[in-house]
Amino acid sequence: MNKRRERPPLSDRGRRRALRTWGFYLLALTAWVTVVLAAVFLGYLVCSAFTWYAWDPLYQFLNWVRDYIVFVCMLVILLGWVAISYSFIARPMRLVDTLAAAAEQLAQPGEEPIELPEPMEDLEGQLNAVRERALRDARAAREAEQRKNDLVVYLAHDLKTPLTSVIGYLPLLRDEPQLSPELRLKLLGAVIASACIHQDTLSMELAMIVKHPLEPSDLDELNSAIRNGYGLNEVRFRVTLKEEQLPSQRKAAAAPSAPSGGGPSGPVLMGNPIKVKPVEMKTLDLKMGNATVSGKVFSVECVETRRPGMWRLHVEMTDYTSSVAVHKNLTEKEAKGLDGKINPGMWLCVQGKMEPTWDGKDIQLNPYHINVIQHEERQDTAPVKRVELHLHTKMSNMDALTDTKEVIKEAIRWGHPAIAITDHGVAQSFPDAWHAAGDKIKILYGVEGYFINNVDDRIAVHGRGDCGLDDEFVCFDIETTGLKVDREAITEIGAVVLKNGEIAERFQTFVNPNRRLTPEIIGLTGITDEMLKDAPQLKDALTEFLKFVNGRPLAAHNAEFDIGFIRAGCKKVGLEFDPTYVDSLILAQNLLPELSKYKLDIVAEHLDLPAFNHHRASDDAATVGYMLIPFWKMLHERGIHTLQAVNKEMEKLRPLGSKSNRFPKHIIILARNKVGLKNLYQLISASNLKYFKRVPTIPKSELMAHREGLIIGSACEAGELFKAVVDHKDWDELKRIASFYDYLEIQPLCNNAFMLRNGEARSEEDLREFNRIIVRLGEELGKPVCATGDVHFREPEDEVYRHILLASKKFPDANEPLPIYFKTTQEMLEEFQYLGEEKAYEVVVTNTRLVADQIETFELLPAELFPPRLENSEEDLNRLVWEKVHRLYGEDPPQLIVDRLNVELGGILGKYDVVYMSAQKLVQRSNECGYLVGSRGSVGSSLVAYMSGITEVNSLPPHYRCPKCKNSEFILDGSYGCGADMPDKVCPVCGTKYVKDGFDIPFETFLGFGGGKVPDIDLNFSGEYQARAHRHAIEMFGETQVFRAGTIGTLAEKTAYGFVKKYLEENGIVACRAEENRLTLGCVGTRRTTGQHPGGLVVVPDDKDMEDFCPVQHPADADDSDTITTHFEYHSMEANILKLDMLGHDDPTMVRMMQDLTGVDPHEIPLDDPETMSIFISSKVLGYENDPILGPTGAVAIPEFNTRFTRQMLIDTQPKDFNTLVRLSGFSHGTDVWLGNARELILSGTASVLETVGCRDDIMLYLISKGLDPKMSFKIMEKVRKGKVKKGGFDEGWEEAMMEHDVPDWYIESLAKIGYLFPKAHAVAYVMMAFRIAWFKVHEPLAFYATFFSVRAKAFDAEYCCAGMDAVKRKIKEIENNKDATAVEQNLLTTLEVCYEFYLRGFHFDTINIYKSDATKFVVTEKGLLPPFVTVHGLGEAAALDTVEKRKGKEFISIEEFAMCCNKLSKTHIEQLKALGAFAGMADTSQITLF
Repeated sequence: MNKRRERPPLSDRGRRRALRTWGFYLLALTAWVTVVLAAVFLGYLVCSAFTWYAWDPLYQFLNWVRDYIVFVCMLVILLGWVAISYSFIARPMRLVDTLAAAAEQLAQPGEEPIELPEPMEDLEGQLNAVRERALRDARAAREAEQRKNDLVVYLAHDLKTPLTSVIGYLPLLRDEPQLSPELRLKLLGAVIASACIHQDTLSMELAMIVKHPLEPSDLDELNSAIRNGYGLNEVRFRVTLKEEQLPSQRKAAAAPSAPSGGGPSGPVLMGNPIKVKPVEMKTLDLKMGNATVSGKVFSVECVETRRPGMWRLHVEMTDYTSSVAVHKNLTEKEAKGLDGKINPGMWLCVQGKMEPTWDGKDIQLNPYHINVIQHEERQDTAPVKRVELHLHTKMSNMDALTDTKEVIKEAIRWGHPAIAITDHGVAQSFPDAWHAAGDKIKILYGVEGYFINNVDDRIAVHGRGDCGLDDEFVCFDIETTGLKVDREAITEIGAVVLKNGEIAERFQTFVNPNRRLTPEIIGLTGITDEMLKDAPQLKDALTEFLKFVNGRPLAAHNAEFDIGFIRAGCKKVGLEFDPTYVDSLILAQNLLPELSKYKLDIVAEHLDLPAFNHHRASDDAATVGYMLIPFWKMLHERGIHTLQAVNKEMEKLRPLGSKSNRFPKHIIILARNKVGLKNLYQLISASNLKYFKRVPTIPKSELMAHREGLIIGSACEAGELFKAVVDHKDWDELKRIASFYDYLEIQPLCNNAFMLRNGEARSEEDLREFNRIIVRLGEELGKPVCATGDVHFREPEDEVYRHILLASKKFPDANEPLPIYFKTTQEMLEEFQYLGEEKAYEVVVTNTRLVADQIETFELLPAELFPPRLENSEEDLNRLVWEKVHRLYGEDPPQLIVDRLNVELGGILGKYDVVYMSAQKLVQRSNECGYLVGSRGSVGSSLVAYMSGITEVNSLPPHYRCPKCKNSEFILDGSYGCGADMPDKVCPVCGTKYVKDGFDIPFETFLGFGGGKVPDIDLNFSGEYQARAHRHAIEMFGETQVFRAGTIGTLAEKTAYGFVKKYLEENGIVACRAEENRLTLGCVGTRRTTGQHPGGLVVVPDDKDMEDFCPVQHPADADDSDTITTHFEYHSMEANILKLDMLGHDDPTMVRMMQDLTGVDPHEIPLDDPETMSIFISSKVLGYENDPILGPTGAVAIPEFNTRFTRQMLIDTQPKDFNTLVRLSGFSHGTDVWLGNARELILSGTASVLETVGCRDDIMLYLISKGLDPKMSFKIMEKVRKGKVKKGGFDEGWEEAMMEHDVPDWYIESLAKIGYLFPKAHAVAYVMMAFRIAWFKVHEPLAFYATFFSVRAKAFDAEYCCAGMDAVKRKIKEIENNKDATAVEQNLLTTLEVCYEFYLRGFHFDTINIYKSDATKFVVTEKGLLPPFVTVHGLGEAAALDTVEKRKGKEFISIEEFAMCCNKLSKTHIEQLKALGAFAGMADTSQITLF
């Protein structure tokens, strides 16, 4: 009897959901009834308020409703109930349909997730879980079957029973998902010594060598996993234990150990000493409550919050298992107590409470106790230290992360006598290495070059035998089971004899390989297992082949492959084989340079040889014979008649071009001395300018031409020699290759572990043998063999950063371990113990020091400046200066001027006069062309610069001077900061109005005391004139002596963060923000590209080459560029060669355009004009006041004061004189000068604007006025302005000296906060230019706006800007309210603000006129401006210029005619012009009708 199955009870969640549904249903009904009754009540009240008439139809209807109100209400309620019930019933029905569709999807193949509505989210998860399990089971079944097939193929393809020497297959087992983590660890480093598969019984025998003991339970687990994974019936094991592990892998696996507790070993910074043992940071979570961690600090921030008196301490630290953020709010007293005590690089132990961050998305540690702990850095304790000869820094493009300065400090700390810098193809770390080393360690300057052997990479004739080219040759070819000579076998040998230009004899034999052929080989050669079944064994076949050869020279196409197999076979069976042979491939490459490929069939077709069956040995051999006939003829024509003469001729023919078909290898090049350094630089220059192909390559021909003073090493596994060893080339060939190098290089096994993965090596023993071969080569050739680390990062824990870099470049093995860190001597000795203790010491210590001893100690850059030569520069500068002095101050100038000029000229003439005169000539040429030049930097501090015409900034104290009688009066009491602020005055001698001048800037800020600094003259040319200025500099010094200043683009923090996030995501790693920040900082600074300074030129004297200082290159590796830049970042050579900083700037362009529009000479504009000065406080003079958008000032569009930040600064300070504007310019350009510093001092009333520090010169002048020693004042200024005081505090005695001279505490505290200070001369130059532009805004407004919109408003878009004030205002609000506004919208916002002010002052924009509008410049009209064509969105300058050119002299009758004439305008441009009203009244087409 069938029982009805009982319905399972509802789960608690389902019961709650059902109750909630019924609740909503009843609530909806109740609400509906309430609404109906309320409507009736409200209707009654409303209707009662009106007077009704009986004849009104509405009254009659409402009267009927009233009479039947109960019926009407019930009817409405019933209809509502039906609708509500239907909605509650229909929804589950739709869910049922959705569930049915999901069930169908579950049954279908595919991996798309099942998606259900929100109420069924639990069911959705369960269905997807079922689907995932089904897919996973299906994949597992397929993978198991594939693994079984793979194992059978791997083990059965190559060898018969018993199987031997099958190495390296166990990683398949190690990754088997059925194995426990403990067993996987035990199988690390295990290899299979031998194996046997019985396919009839599906059983296997395995002999394994393991490095960790295996328990019986481990073998049972492994047995089960292999049987289940590969479908075998039985697995039997023979296990041998071998204790061995790579030292480098042991070191890399060990992260820096955390202190074990028991009390800190350093000071207590907060709370009490910590006694608790710290935990690993990777274990931290909120559930822990209190936690103790220790680690290295990598980020510190202690800043004041918006809440006065409250500070925030944020420290990020790591123990290399993860990272944590230590976050605490402090009082000002607590913050000052910790000031400077926590710094990146120190180690802390912190105890506190785990808390969520403010946004709840992360965790942080709120500390109770913070202790400093001692961390033991790695030490090199060997009595005699090694030398690292192969090290990459961050300048190896996106490949290495070694900080140059840090690794050199570590080498010095370890006591290493020398260290090499060998970046990939570049020398850009040299300056940093030189400065970091000082005299404490020898730097070996070198590169790991990308080397192309274009001379004798593969010679045509091998062996010592000689004969005539017309003698007999045996041409042969072989077929094999694969490409690897050490693991594949010969299947066929074919040969012919070339005699008297004809094929005379033939030989052919199959060879039994004693293995089954793969389908690929069968398909390629046509040889089958059946054909080889009864073939001769290898020894018999080779014996017959050698008998056929009978001592005659051999020939083959790609002979090294064929000869390699024959040689290996002869060695295996005990036959002698020492042939002389010719490679027809090399002959073809050199004699037929017109071909791009040189496969046998391609060459045969080119030479019109008989057709043949390719990939069969006998046919290929005959083709080689036919090929030699025309080759011998070509050589006879070149005068080559014997075999041994061929190679010399091949070296002449080996092409230098066709770089694309050569893959560069690596080579180490070290500079032995200064001659070698210049040759190294010349090689780097040539590799970038002449031979760049994806990478800067160095041909062997160039290397040989510049070899003097160089030491050449064979490099890593990518080097020519190591590649030849891996390819099993014969001993003579290896010796020939090795003989080129001065020393041979071997590296730890871990460096080449990737060869185990890609199959180039089958075991670690293979890797050891590769190194042993190189050691034997060194012994036989008498060349030192050096063990190097190929260092790419400094510490073992830095390896993850390189994984991130490689992952960003899409390397498939980015995450494979590769511990190529900077190893100690002992670590390297352990790596090479397999060579024997004595030999290991020789390669690690003795030979590396031997190479280092061959290299001289020399200066990277000379100590002095090497300026170019300008004829009579010293005399000309002296003359120009005194001529202007007499012109301004008379024949008997004041002694103050004479004394200062004598001091300045004494430090300049004969030393830096060329620097001054070159700048003077460039400025003079620009002025003659009508363009002002603004000076930047501190050049305005030099009175000589002013008197020679380089700068407009007069650095003398404020003074009056008479333009007529030359009388002068100097104000030296400090009552005025600059001459422009002094009251007007007339000359008491002649009654002429005085000129006011002088900005009181000390010369020492430019050249230092005693002229110890190299002058840096930076100039702002008009953007329109910059290219001409550069051309003039080239004409002045010569085309070959002027180079663009190079820059180096490194990985920025924002980009590195993106790489980190993607790396974590791809690897399924969840990391806290602190760990993300650590990984990001670890990657920052790696070189990505190179570039050029926008205005910097470097000039080399005509008796020097650029390579006397540094190499040159194209920017950004653009080998098609005409620009050549310095290889070093130009700042590193500022003290050695002349740098001209000639930027293009908009301000001179604006002044020139406004002068052209108004005829006003900008030099005549007074710097004390009251109306102009007033706009920095109020906009009243402009015709509006306190506008809600623009604010109270009128500084919009004025350089230096246009940003909202600087406009707020004007509001805070209310400047009323020029000197205050200069101070504000210093505030805005400095770092940590205004916010949190001067602003608070000013607003609190502690100090006035002019008492605070705005520019670097203020410090020196103020301290000297207080009585401090001038040199000490200068040193304090220099250290403060570079932010060194902020980082490391004042030098000993400085604070005490300032206090002794009554320098206020607030002033000293202000100095300690400053990160960077602007030079006063720079600020004066900027403000002078800004004031002139502001004068035009006040007095010549249309000229000002026309110029601003033409020159600066690149974002001007007529669609928005010409639409009227209201439209502009709306757009401003729209952008301001958009938190995600783009950079383009932000630029447009600035332009819109100026447009708004333009409208506010009563001006307007005319409609674009196709006849009158300019291409790029706004045209002044009556009370308005006519926009140019480029203001149309998307219409470029080229199209605009073309339009203006083509419209000349034309009248257009239609839009169609205009569009056809100005054909660079697109259809979109025409539509936009039409929308803007440019074609008002013009017909669309030129067609006319008859009626």
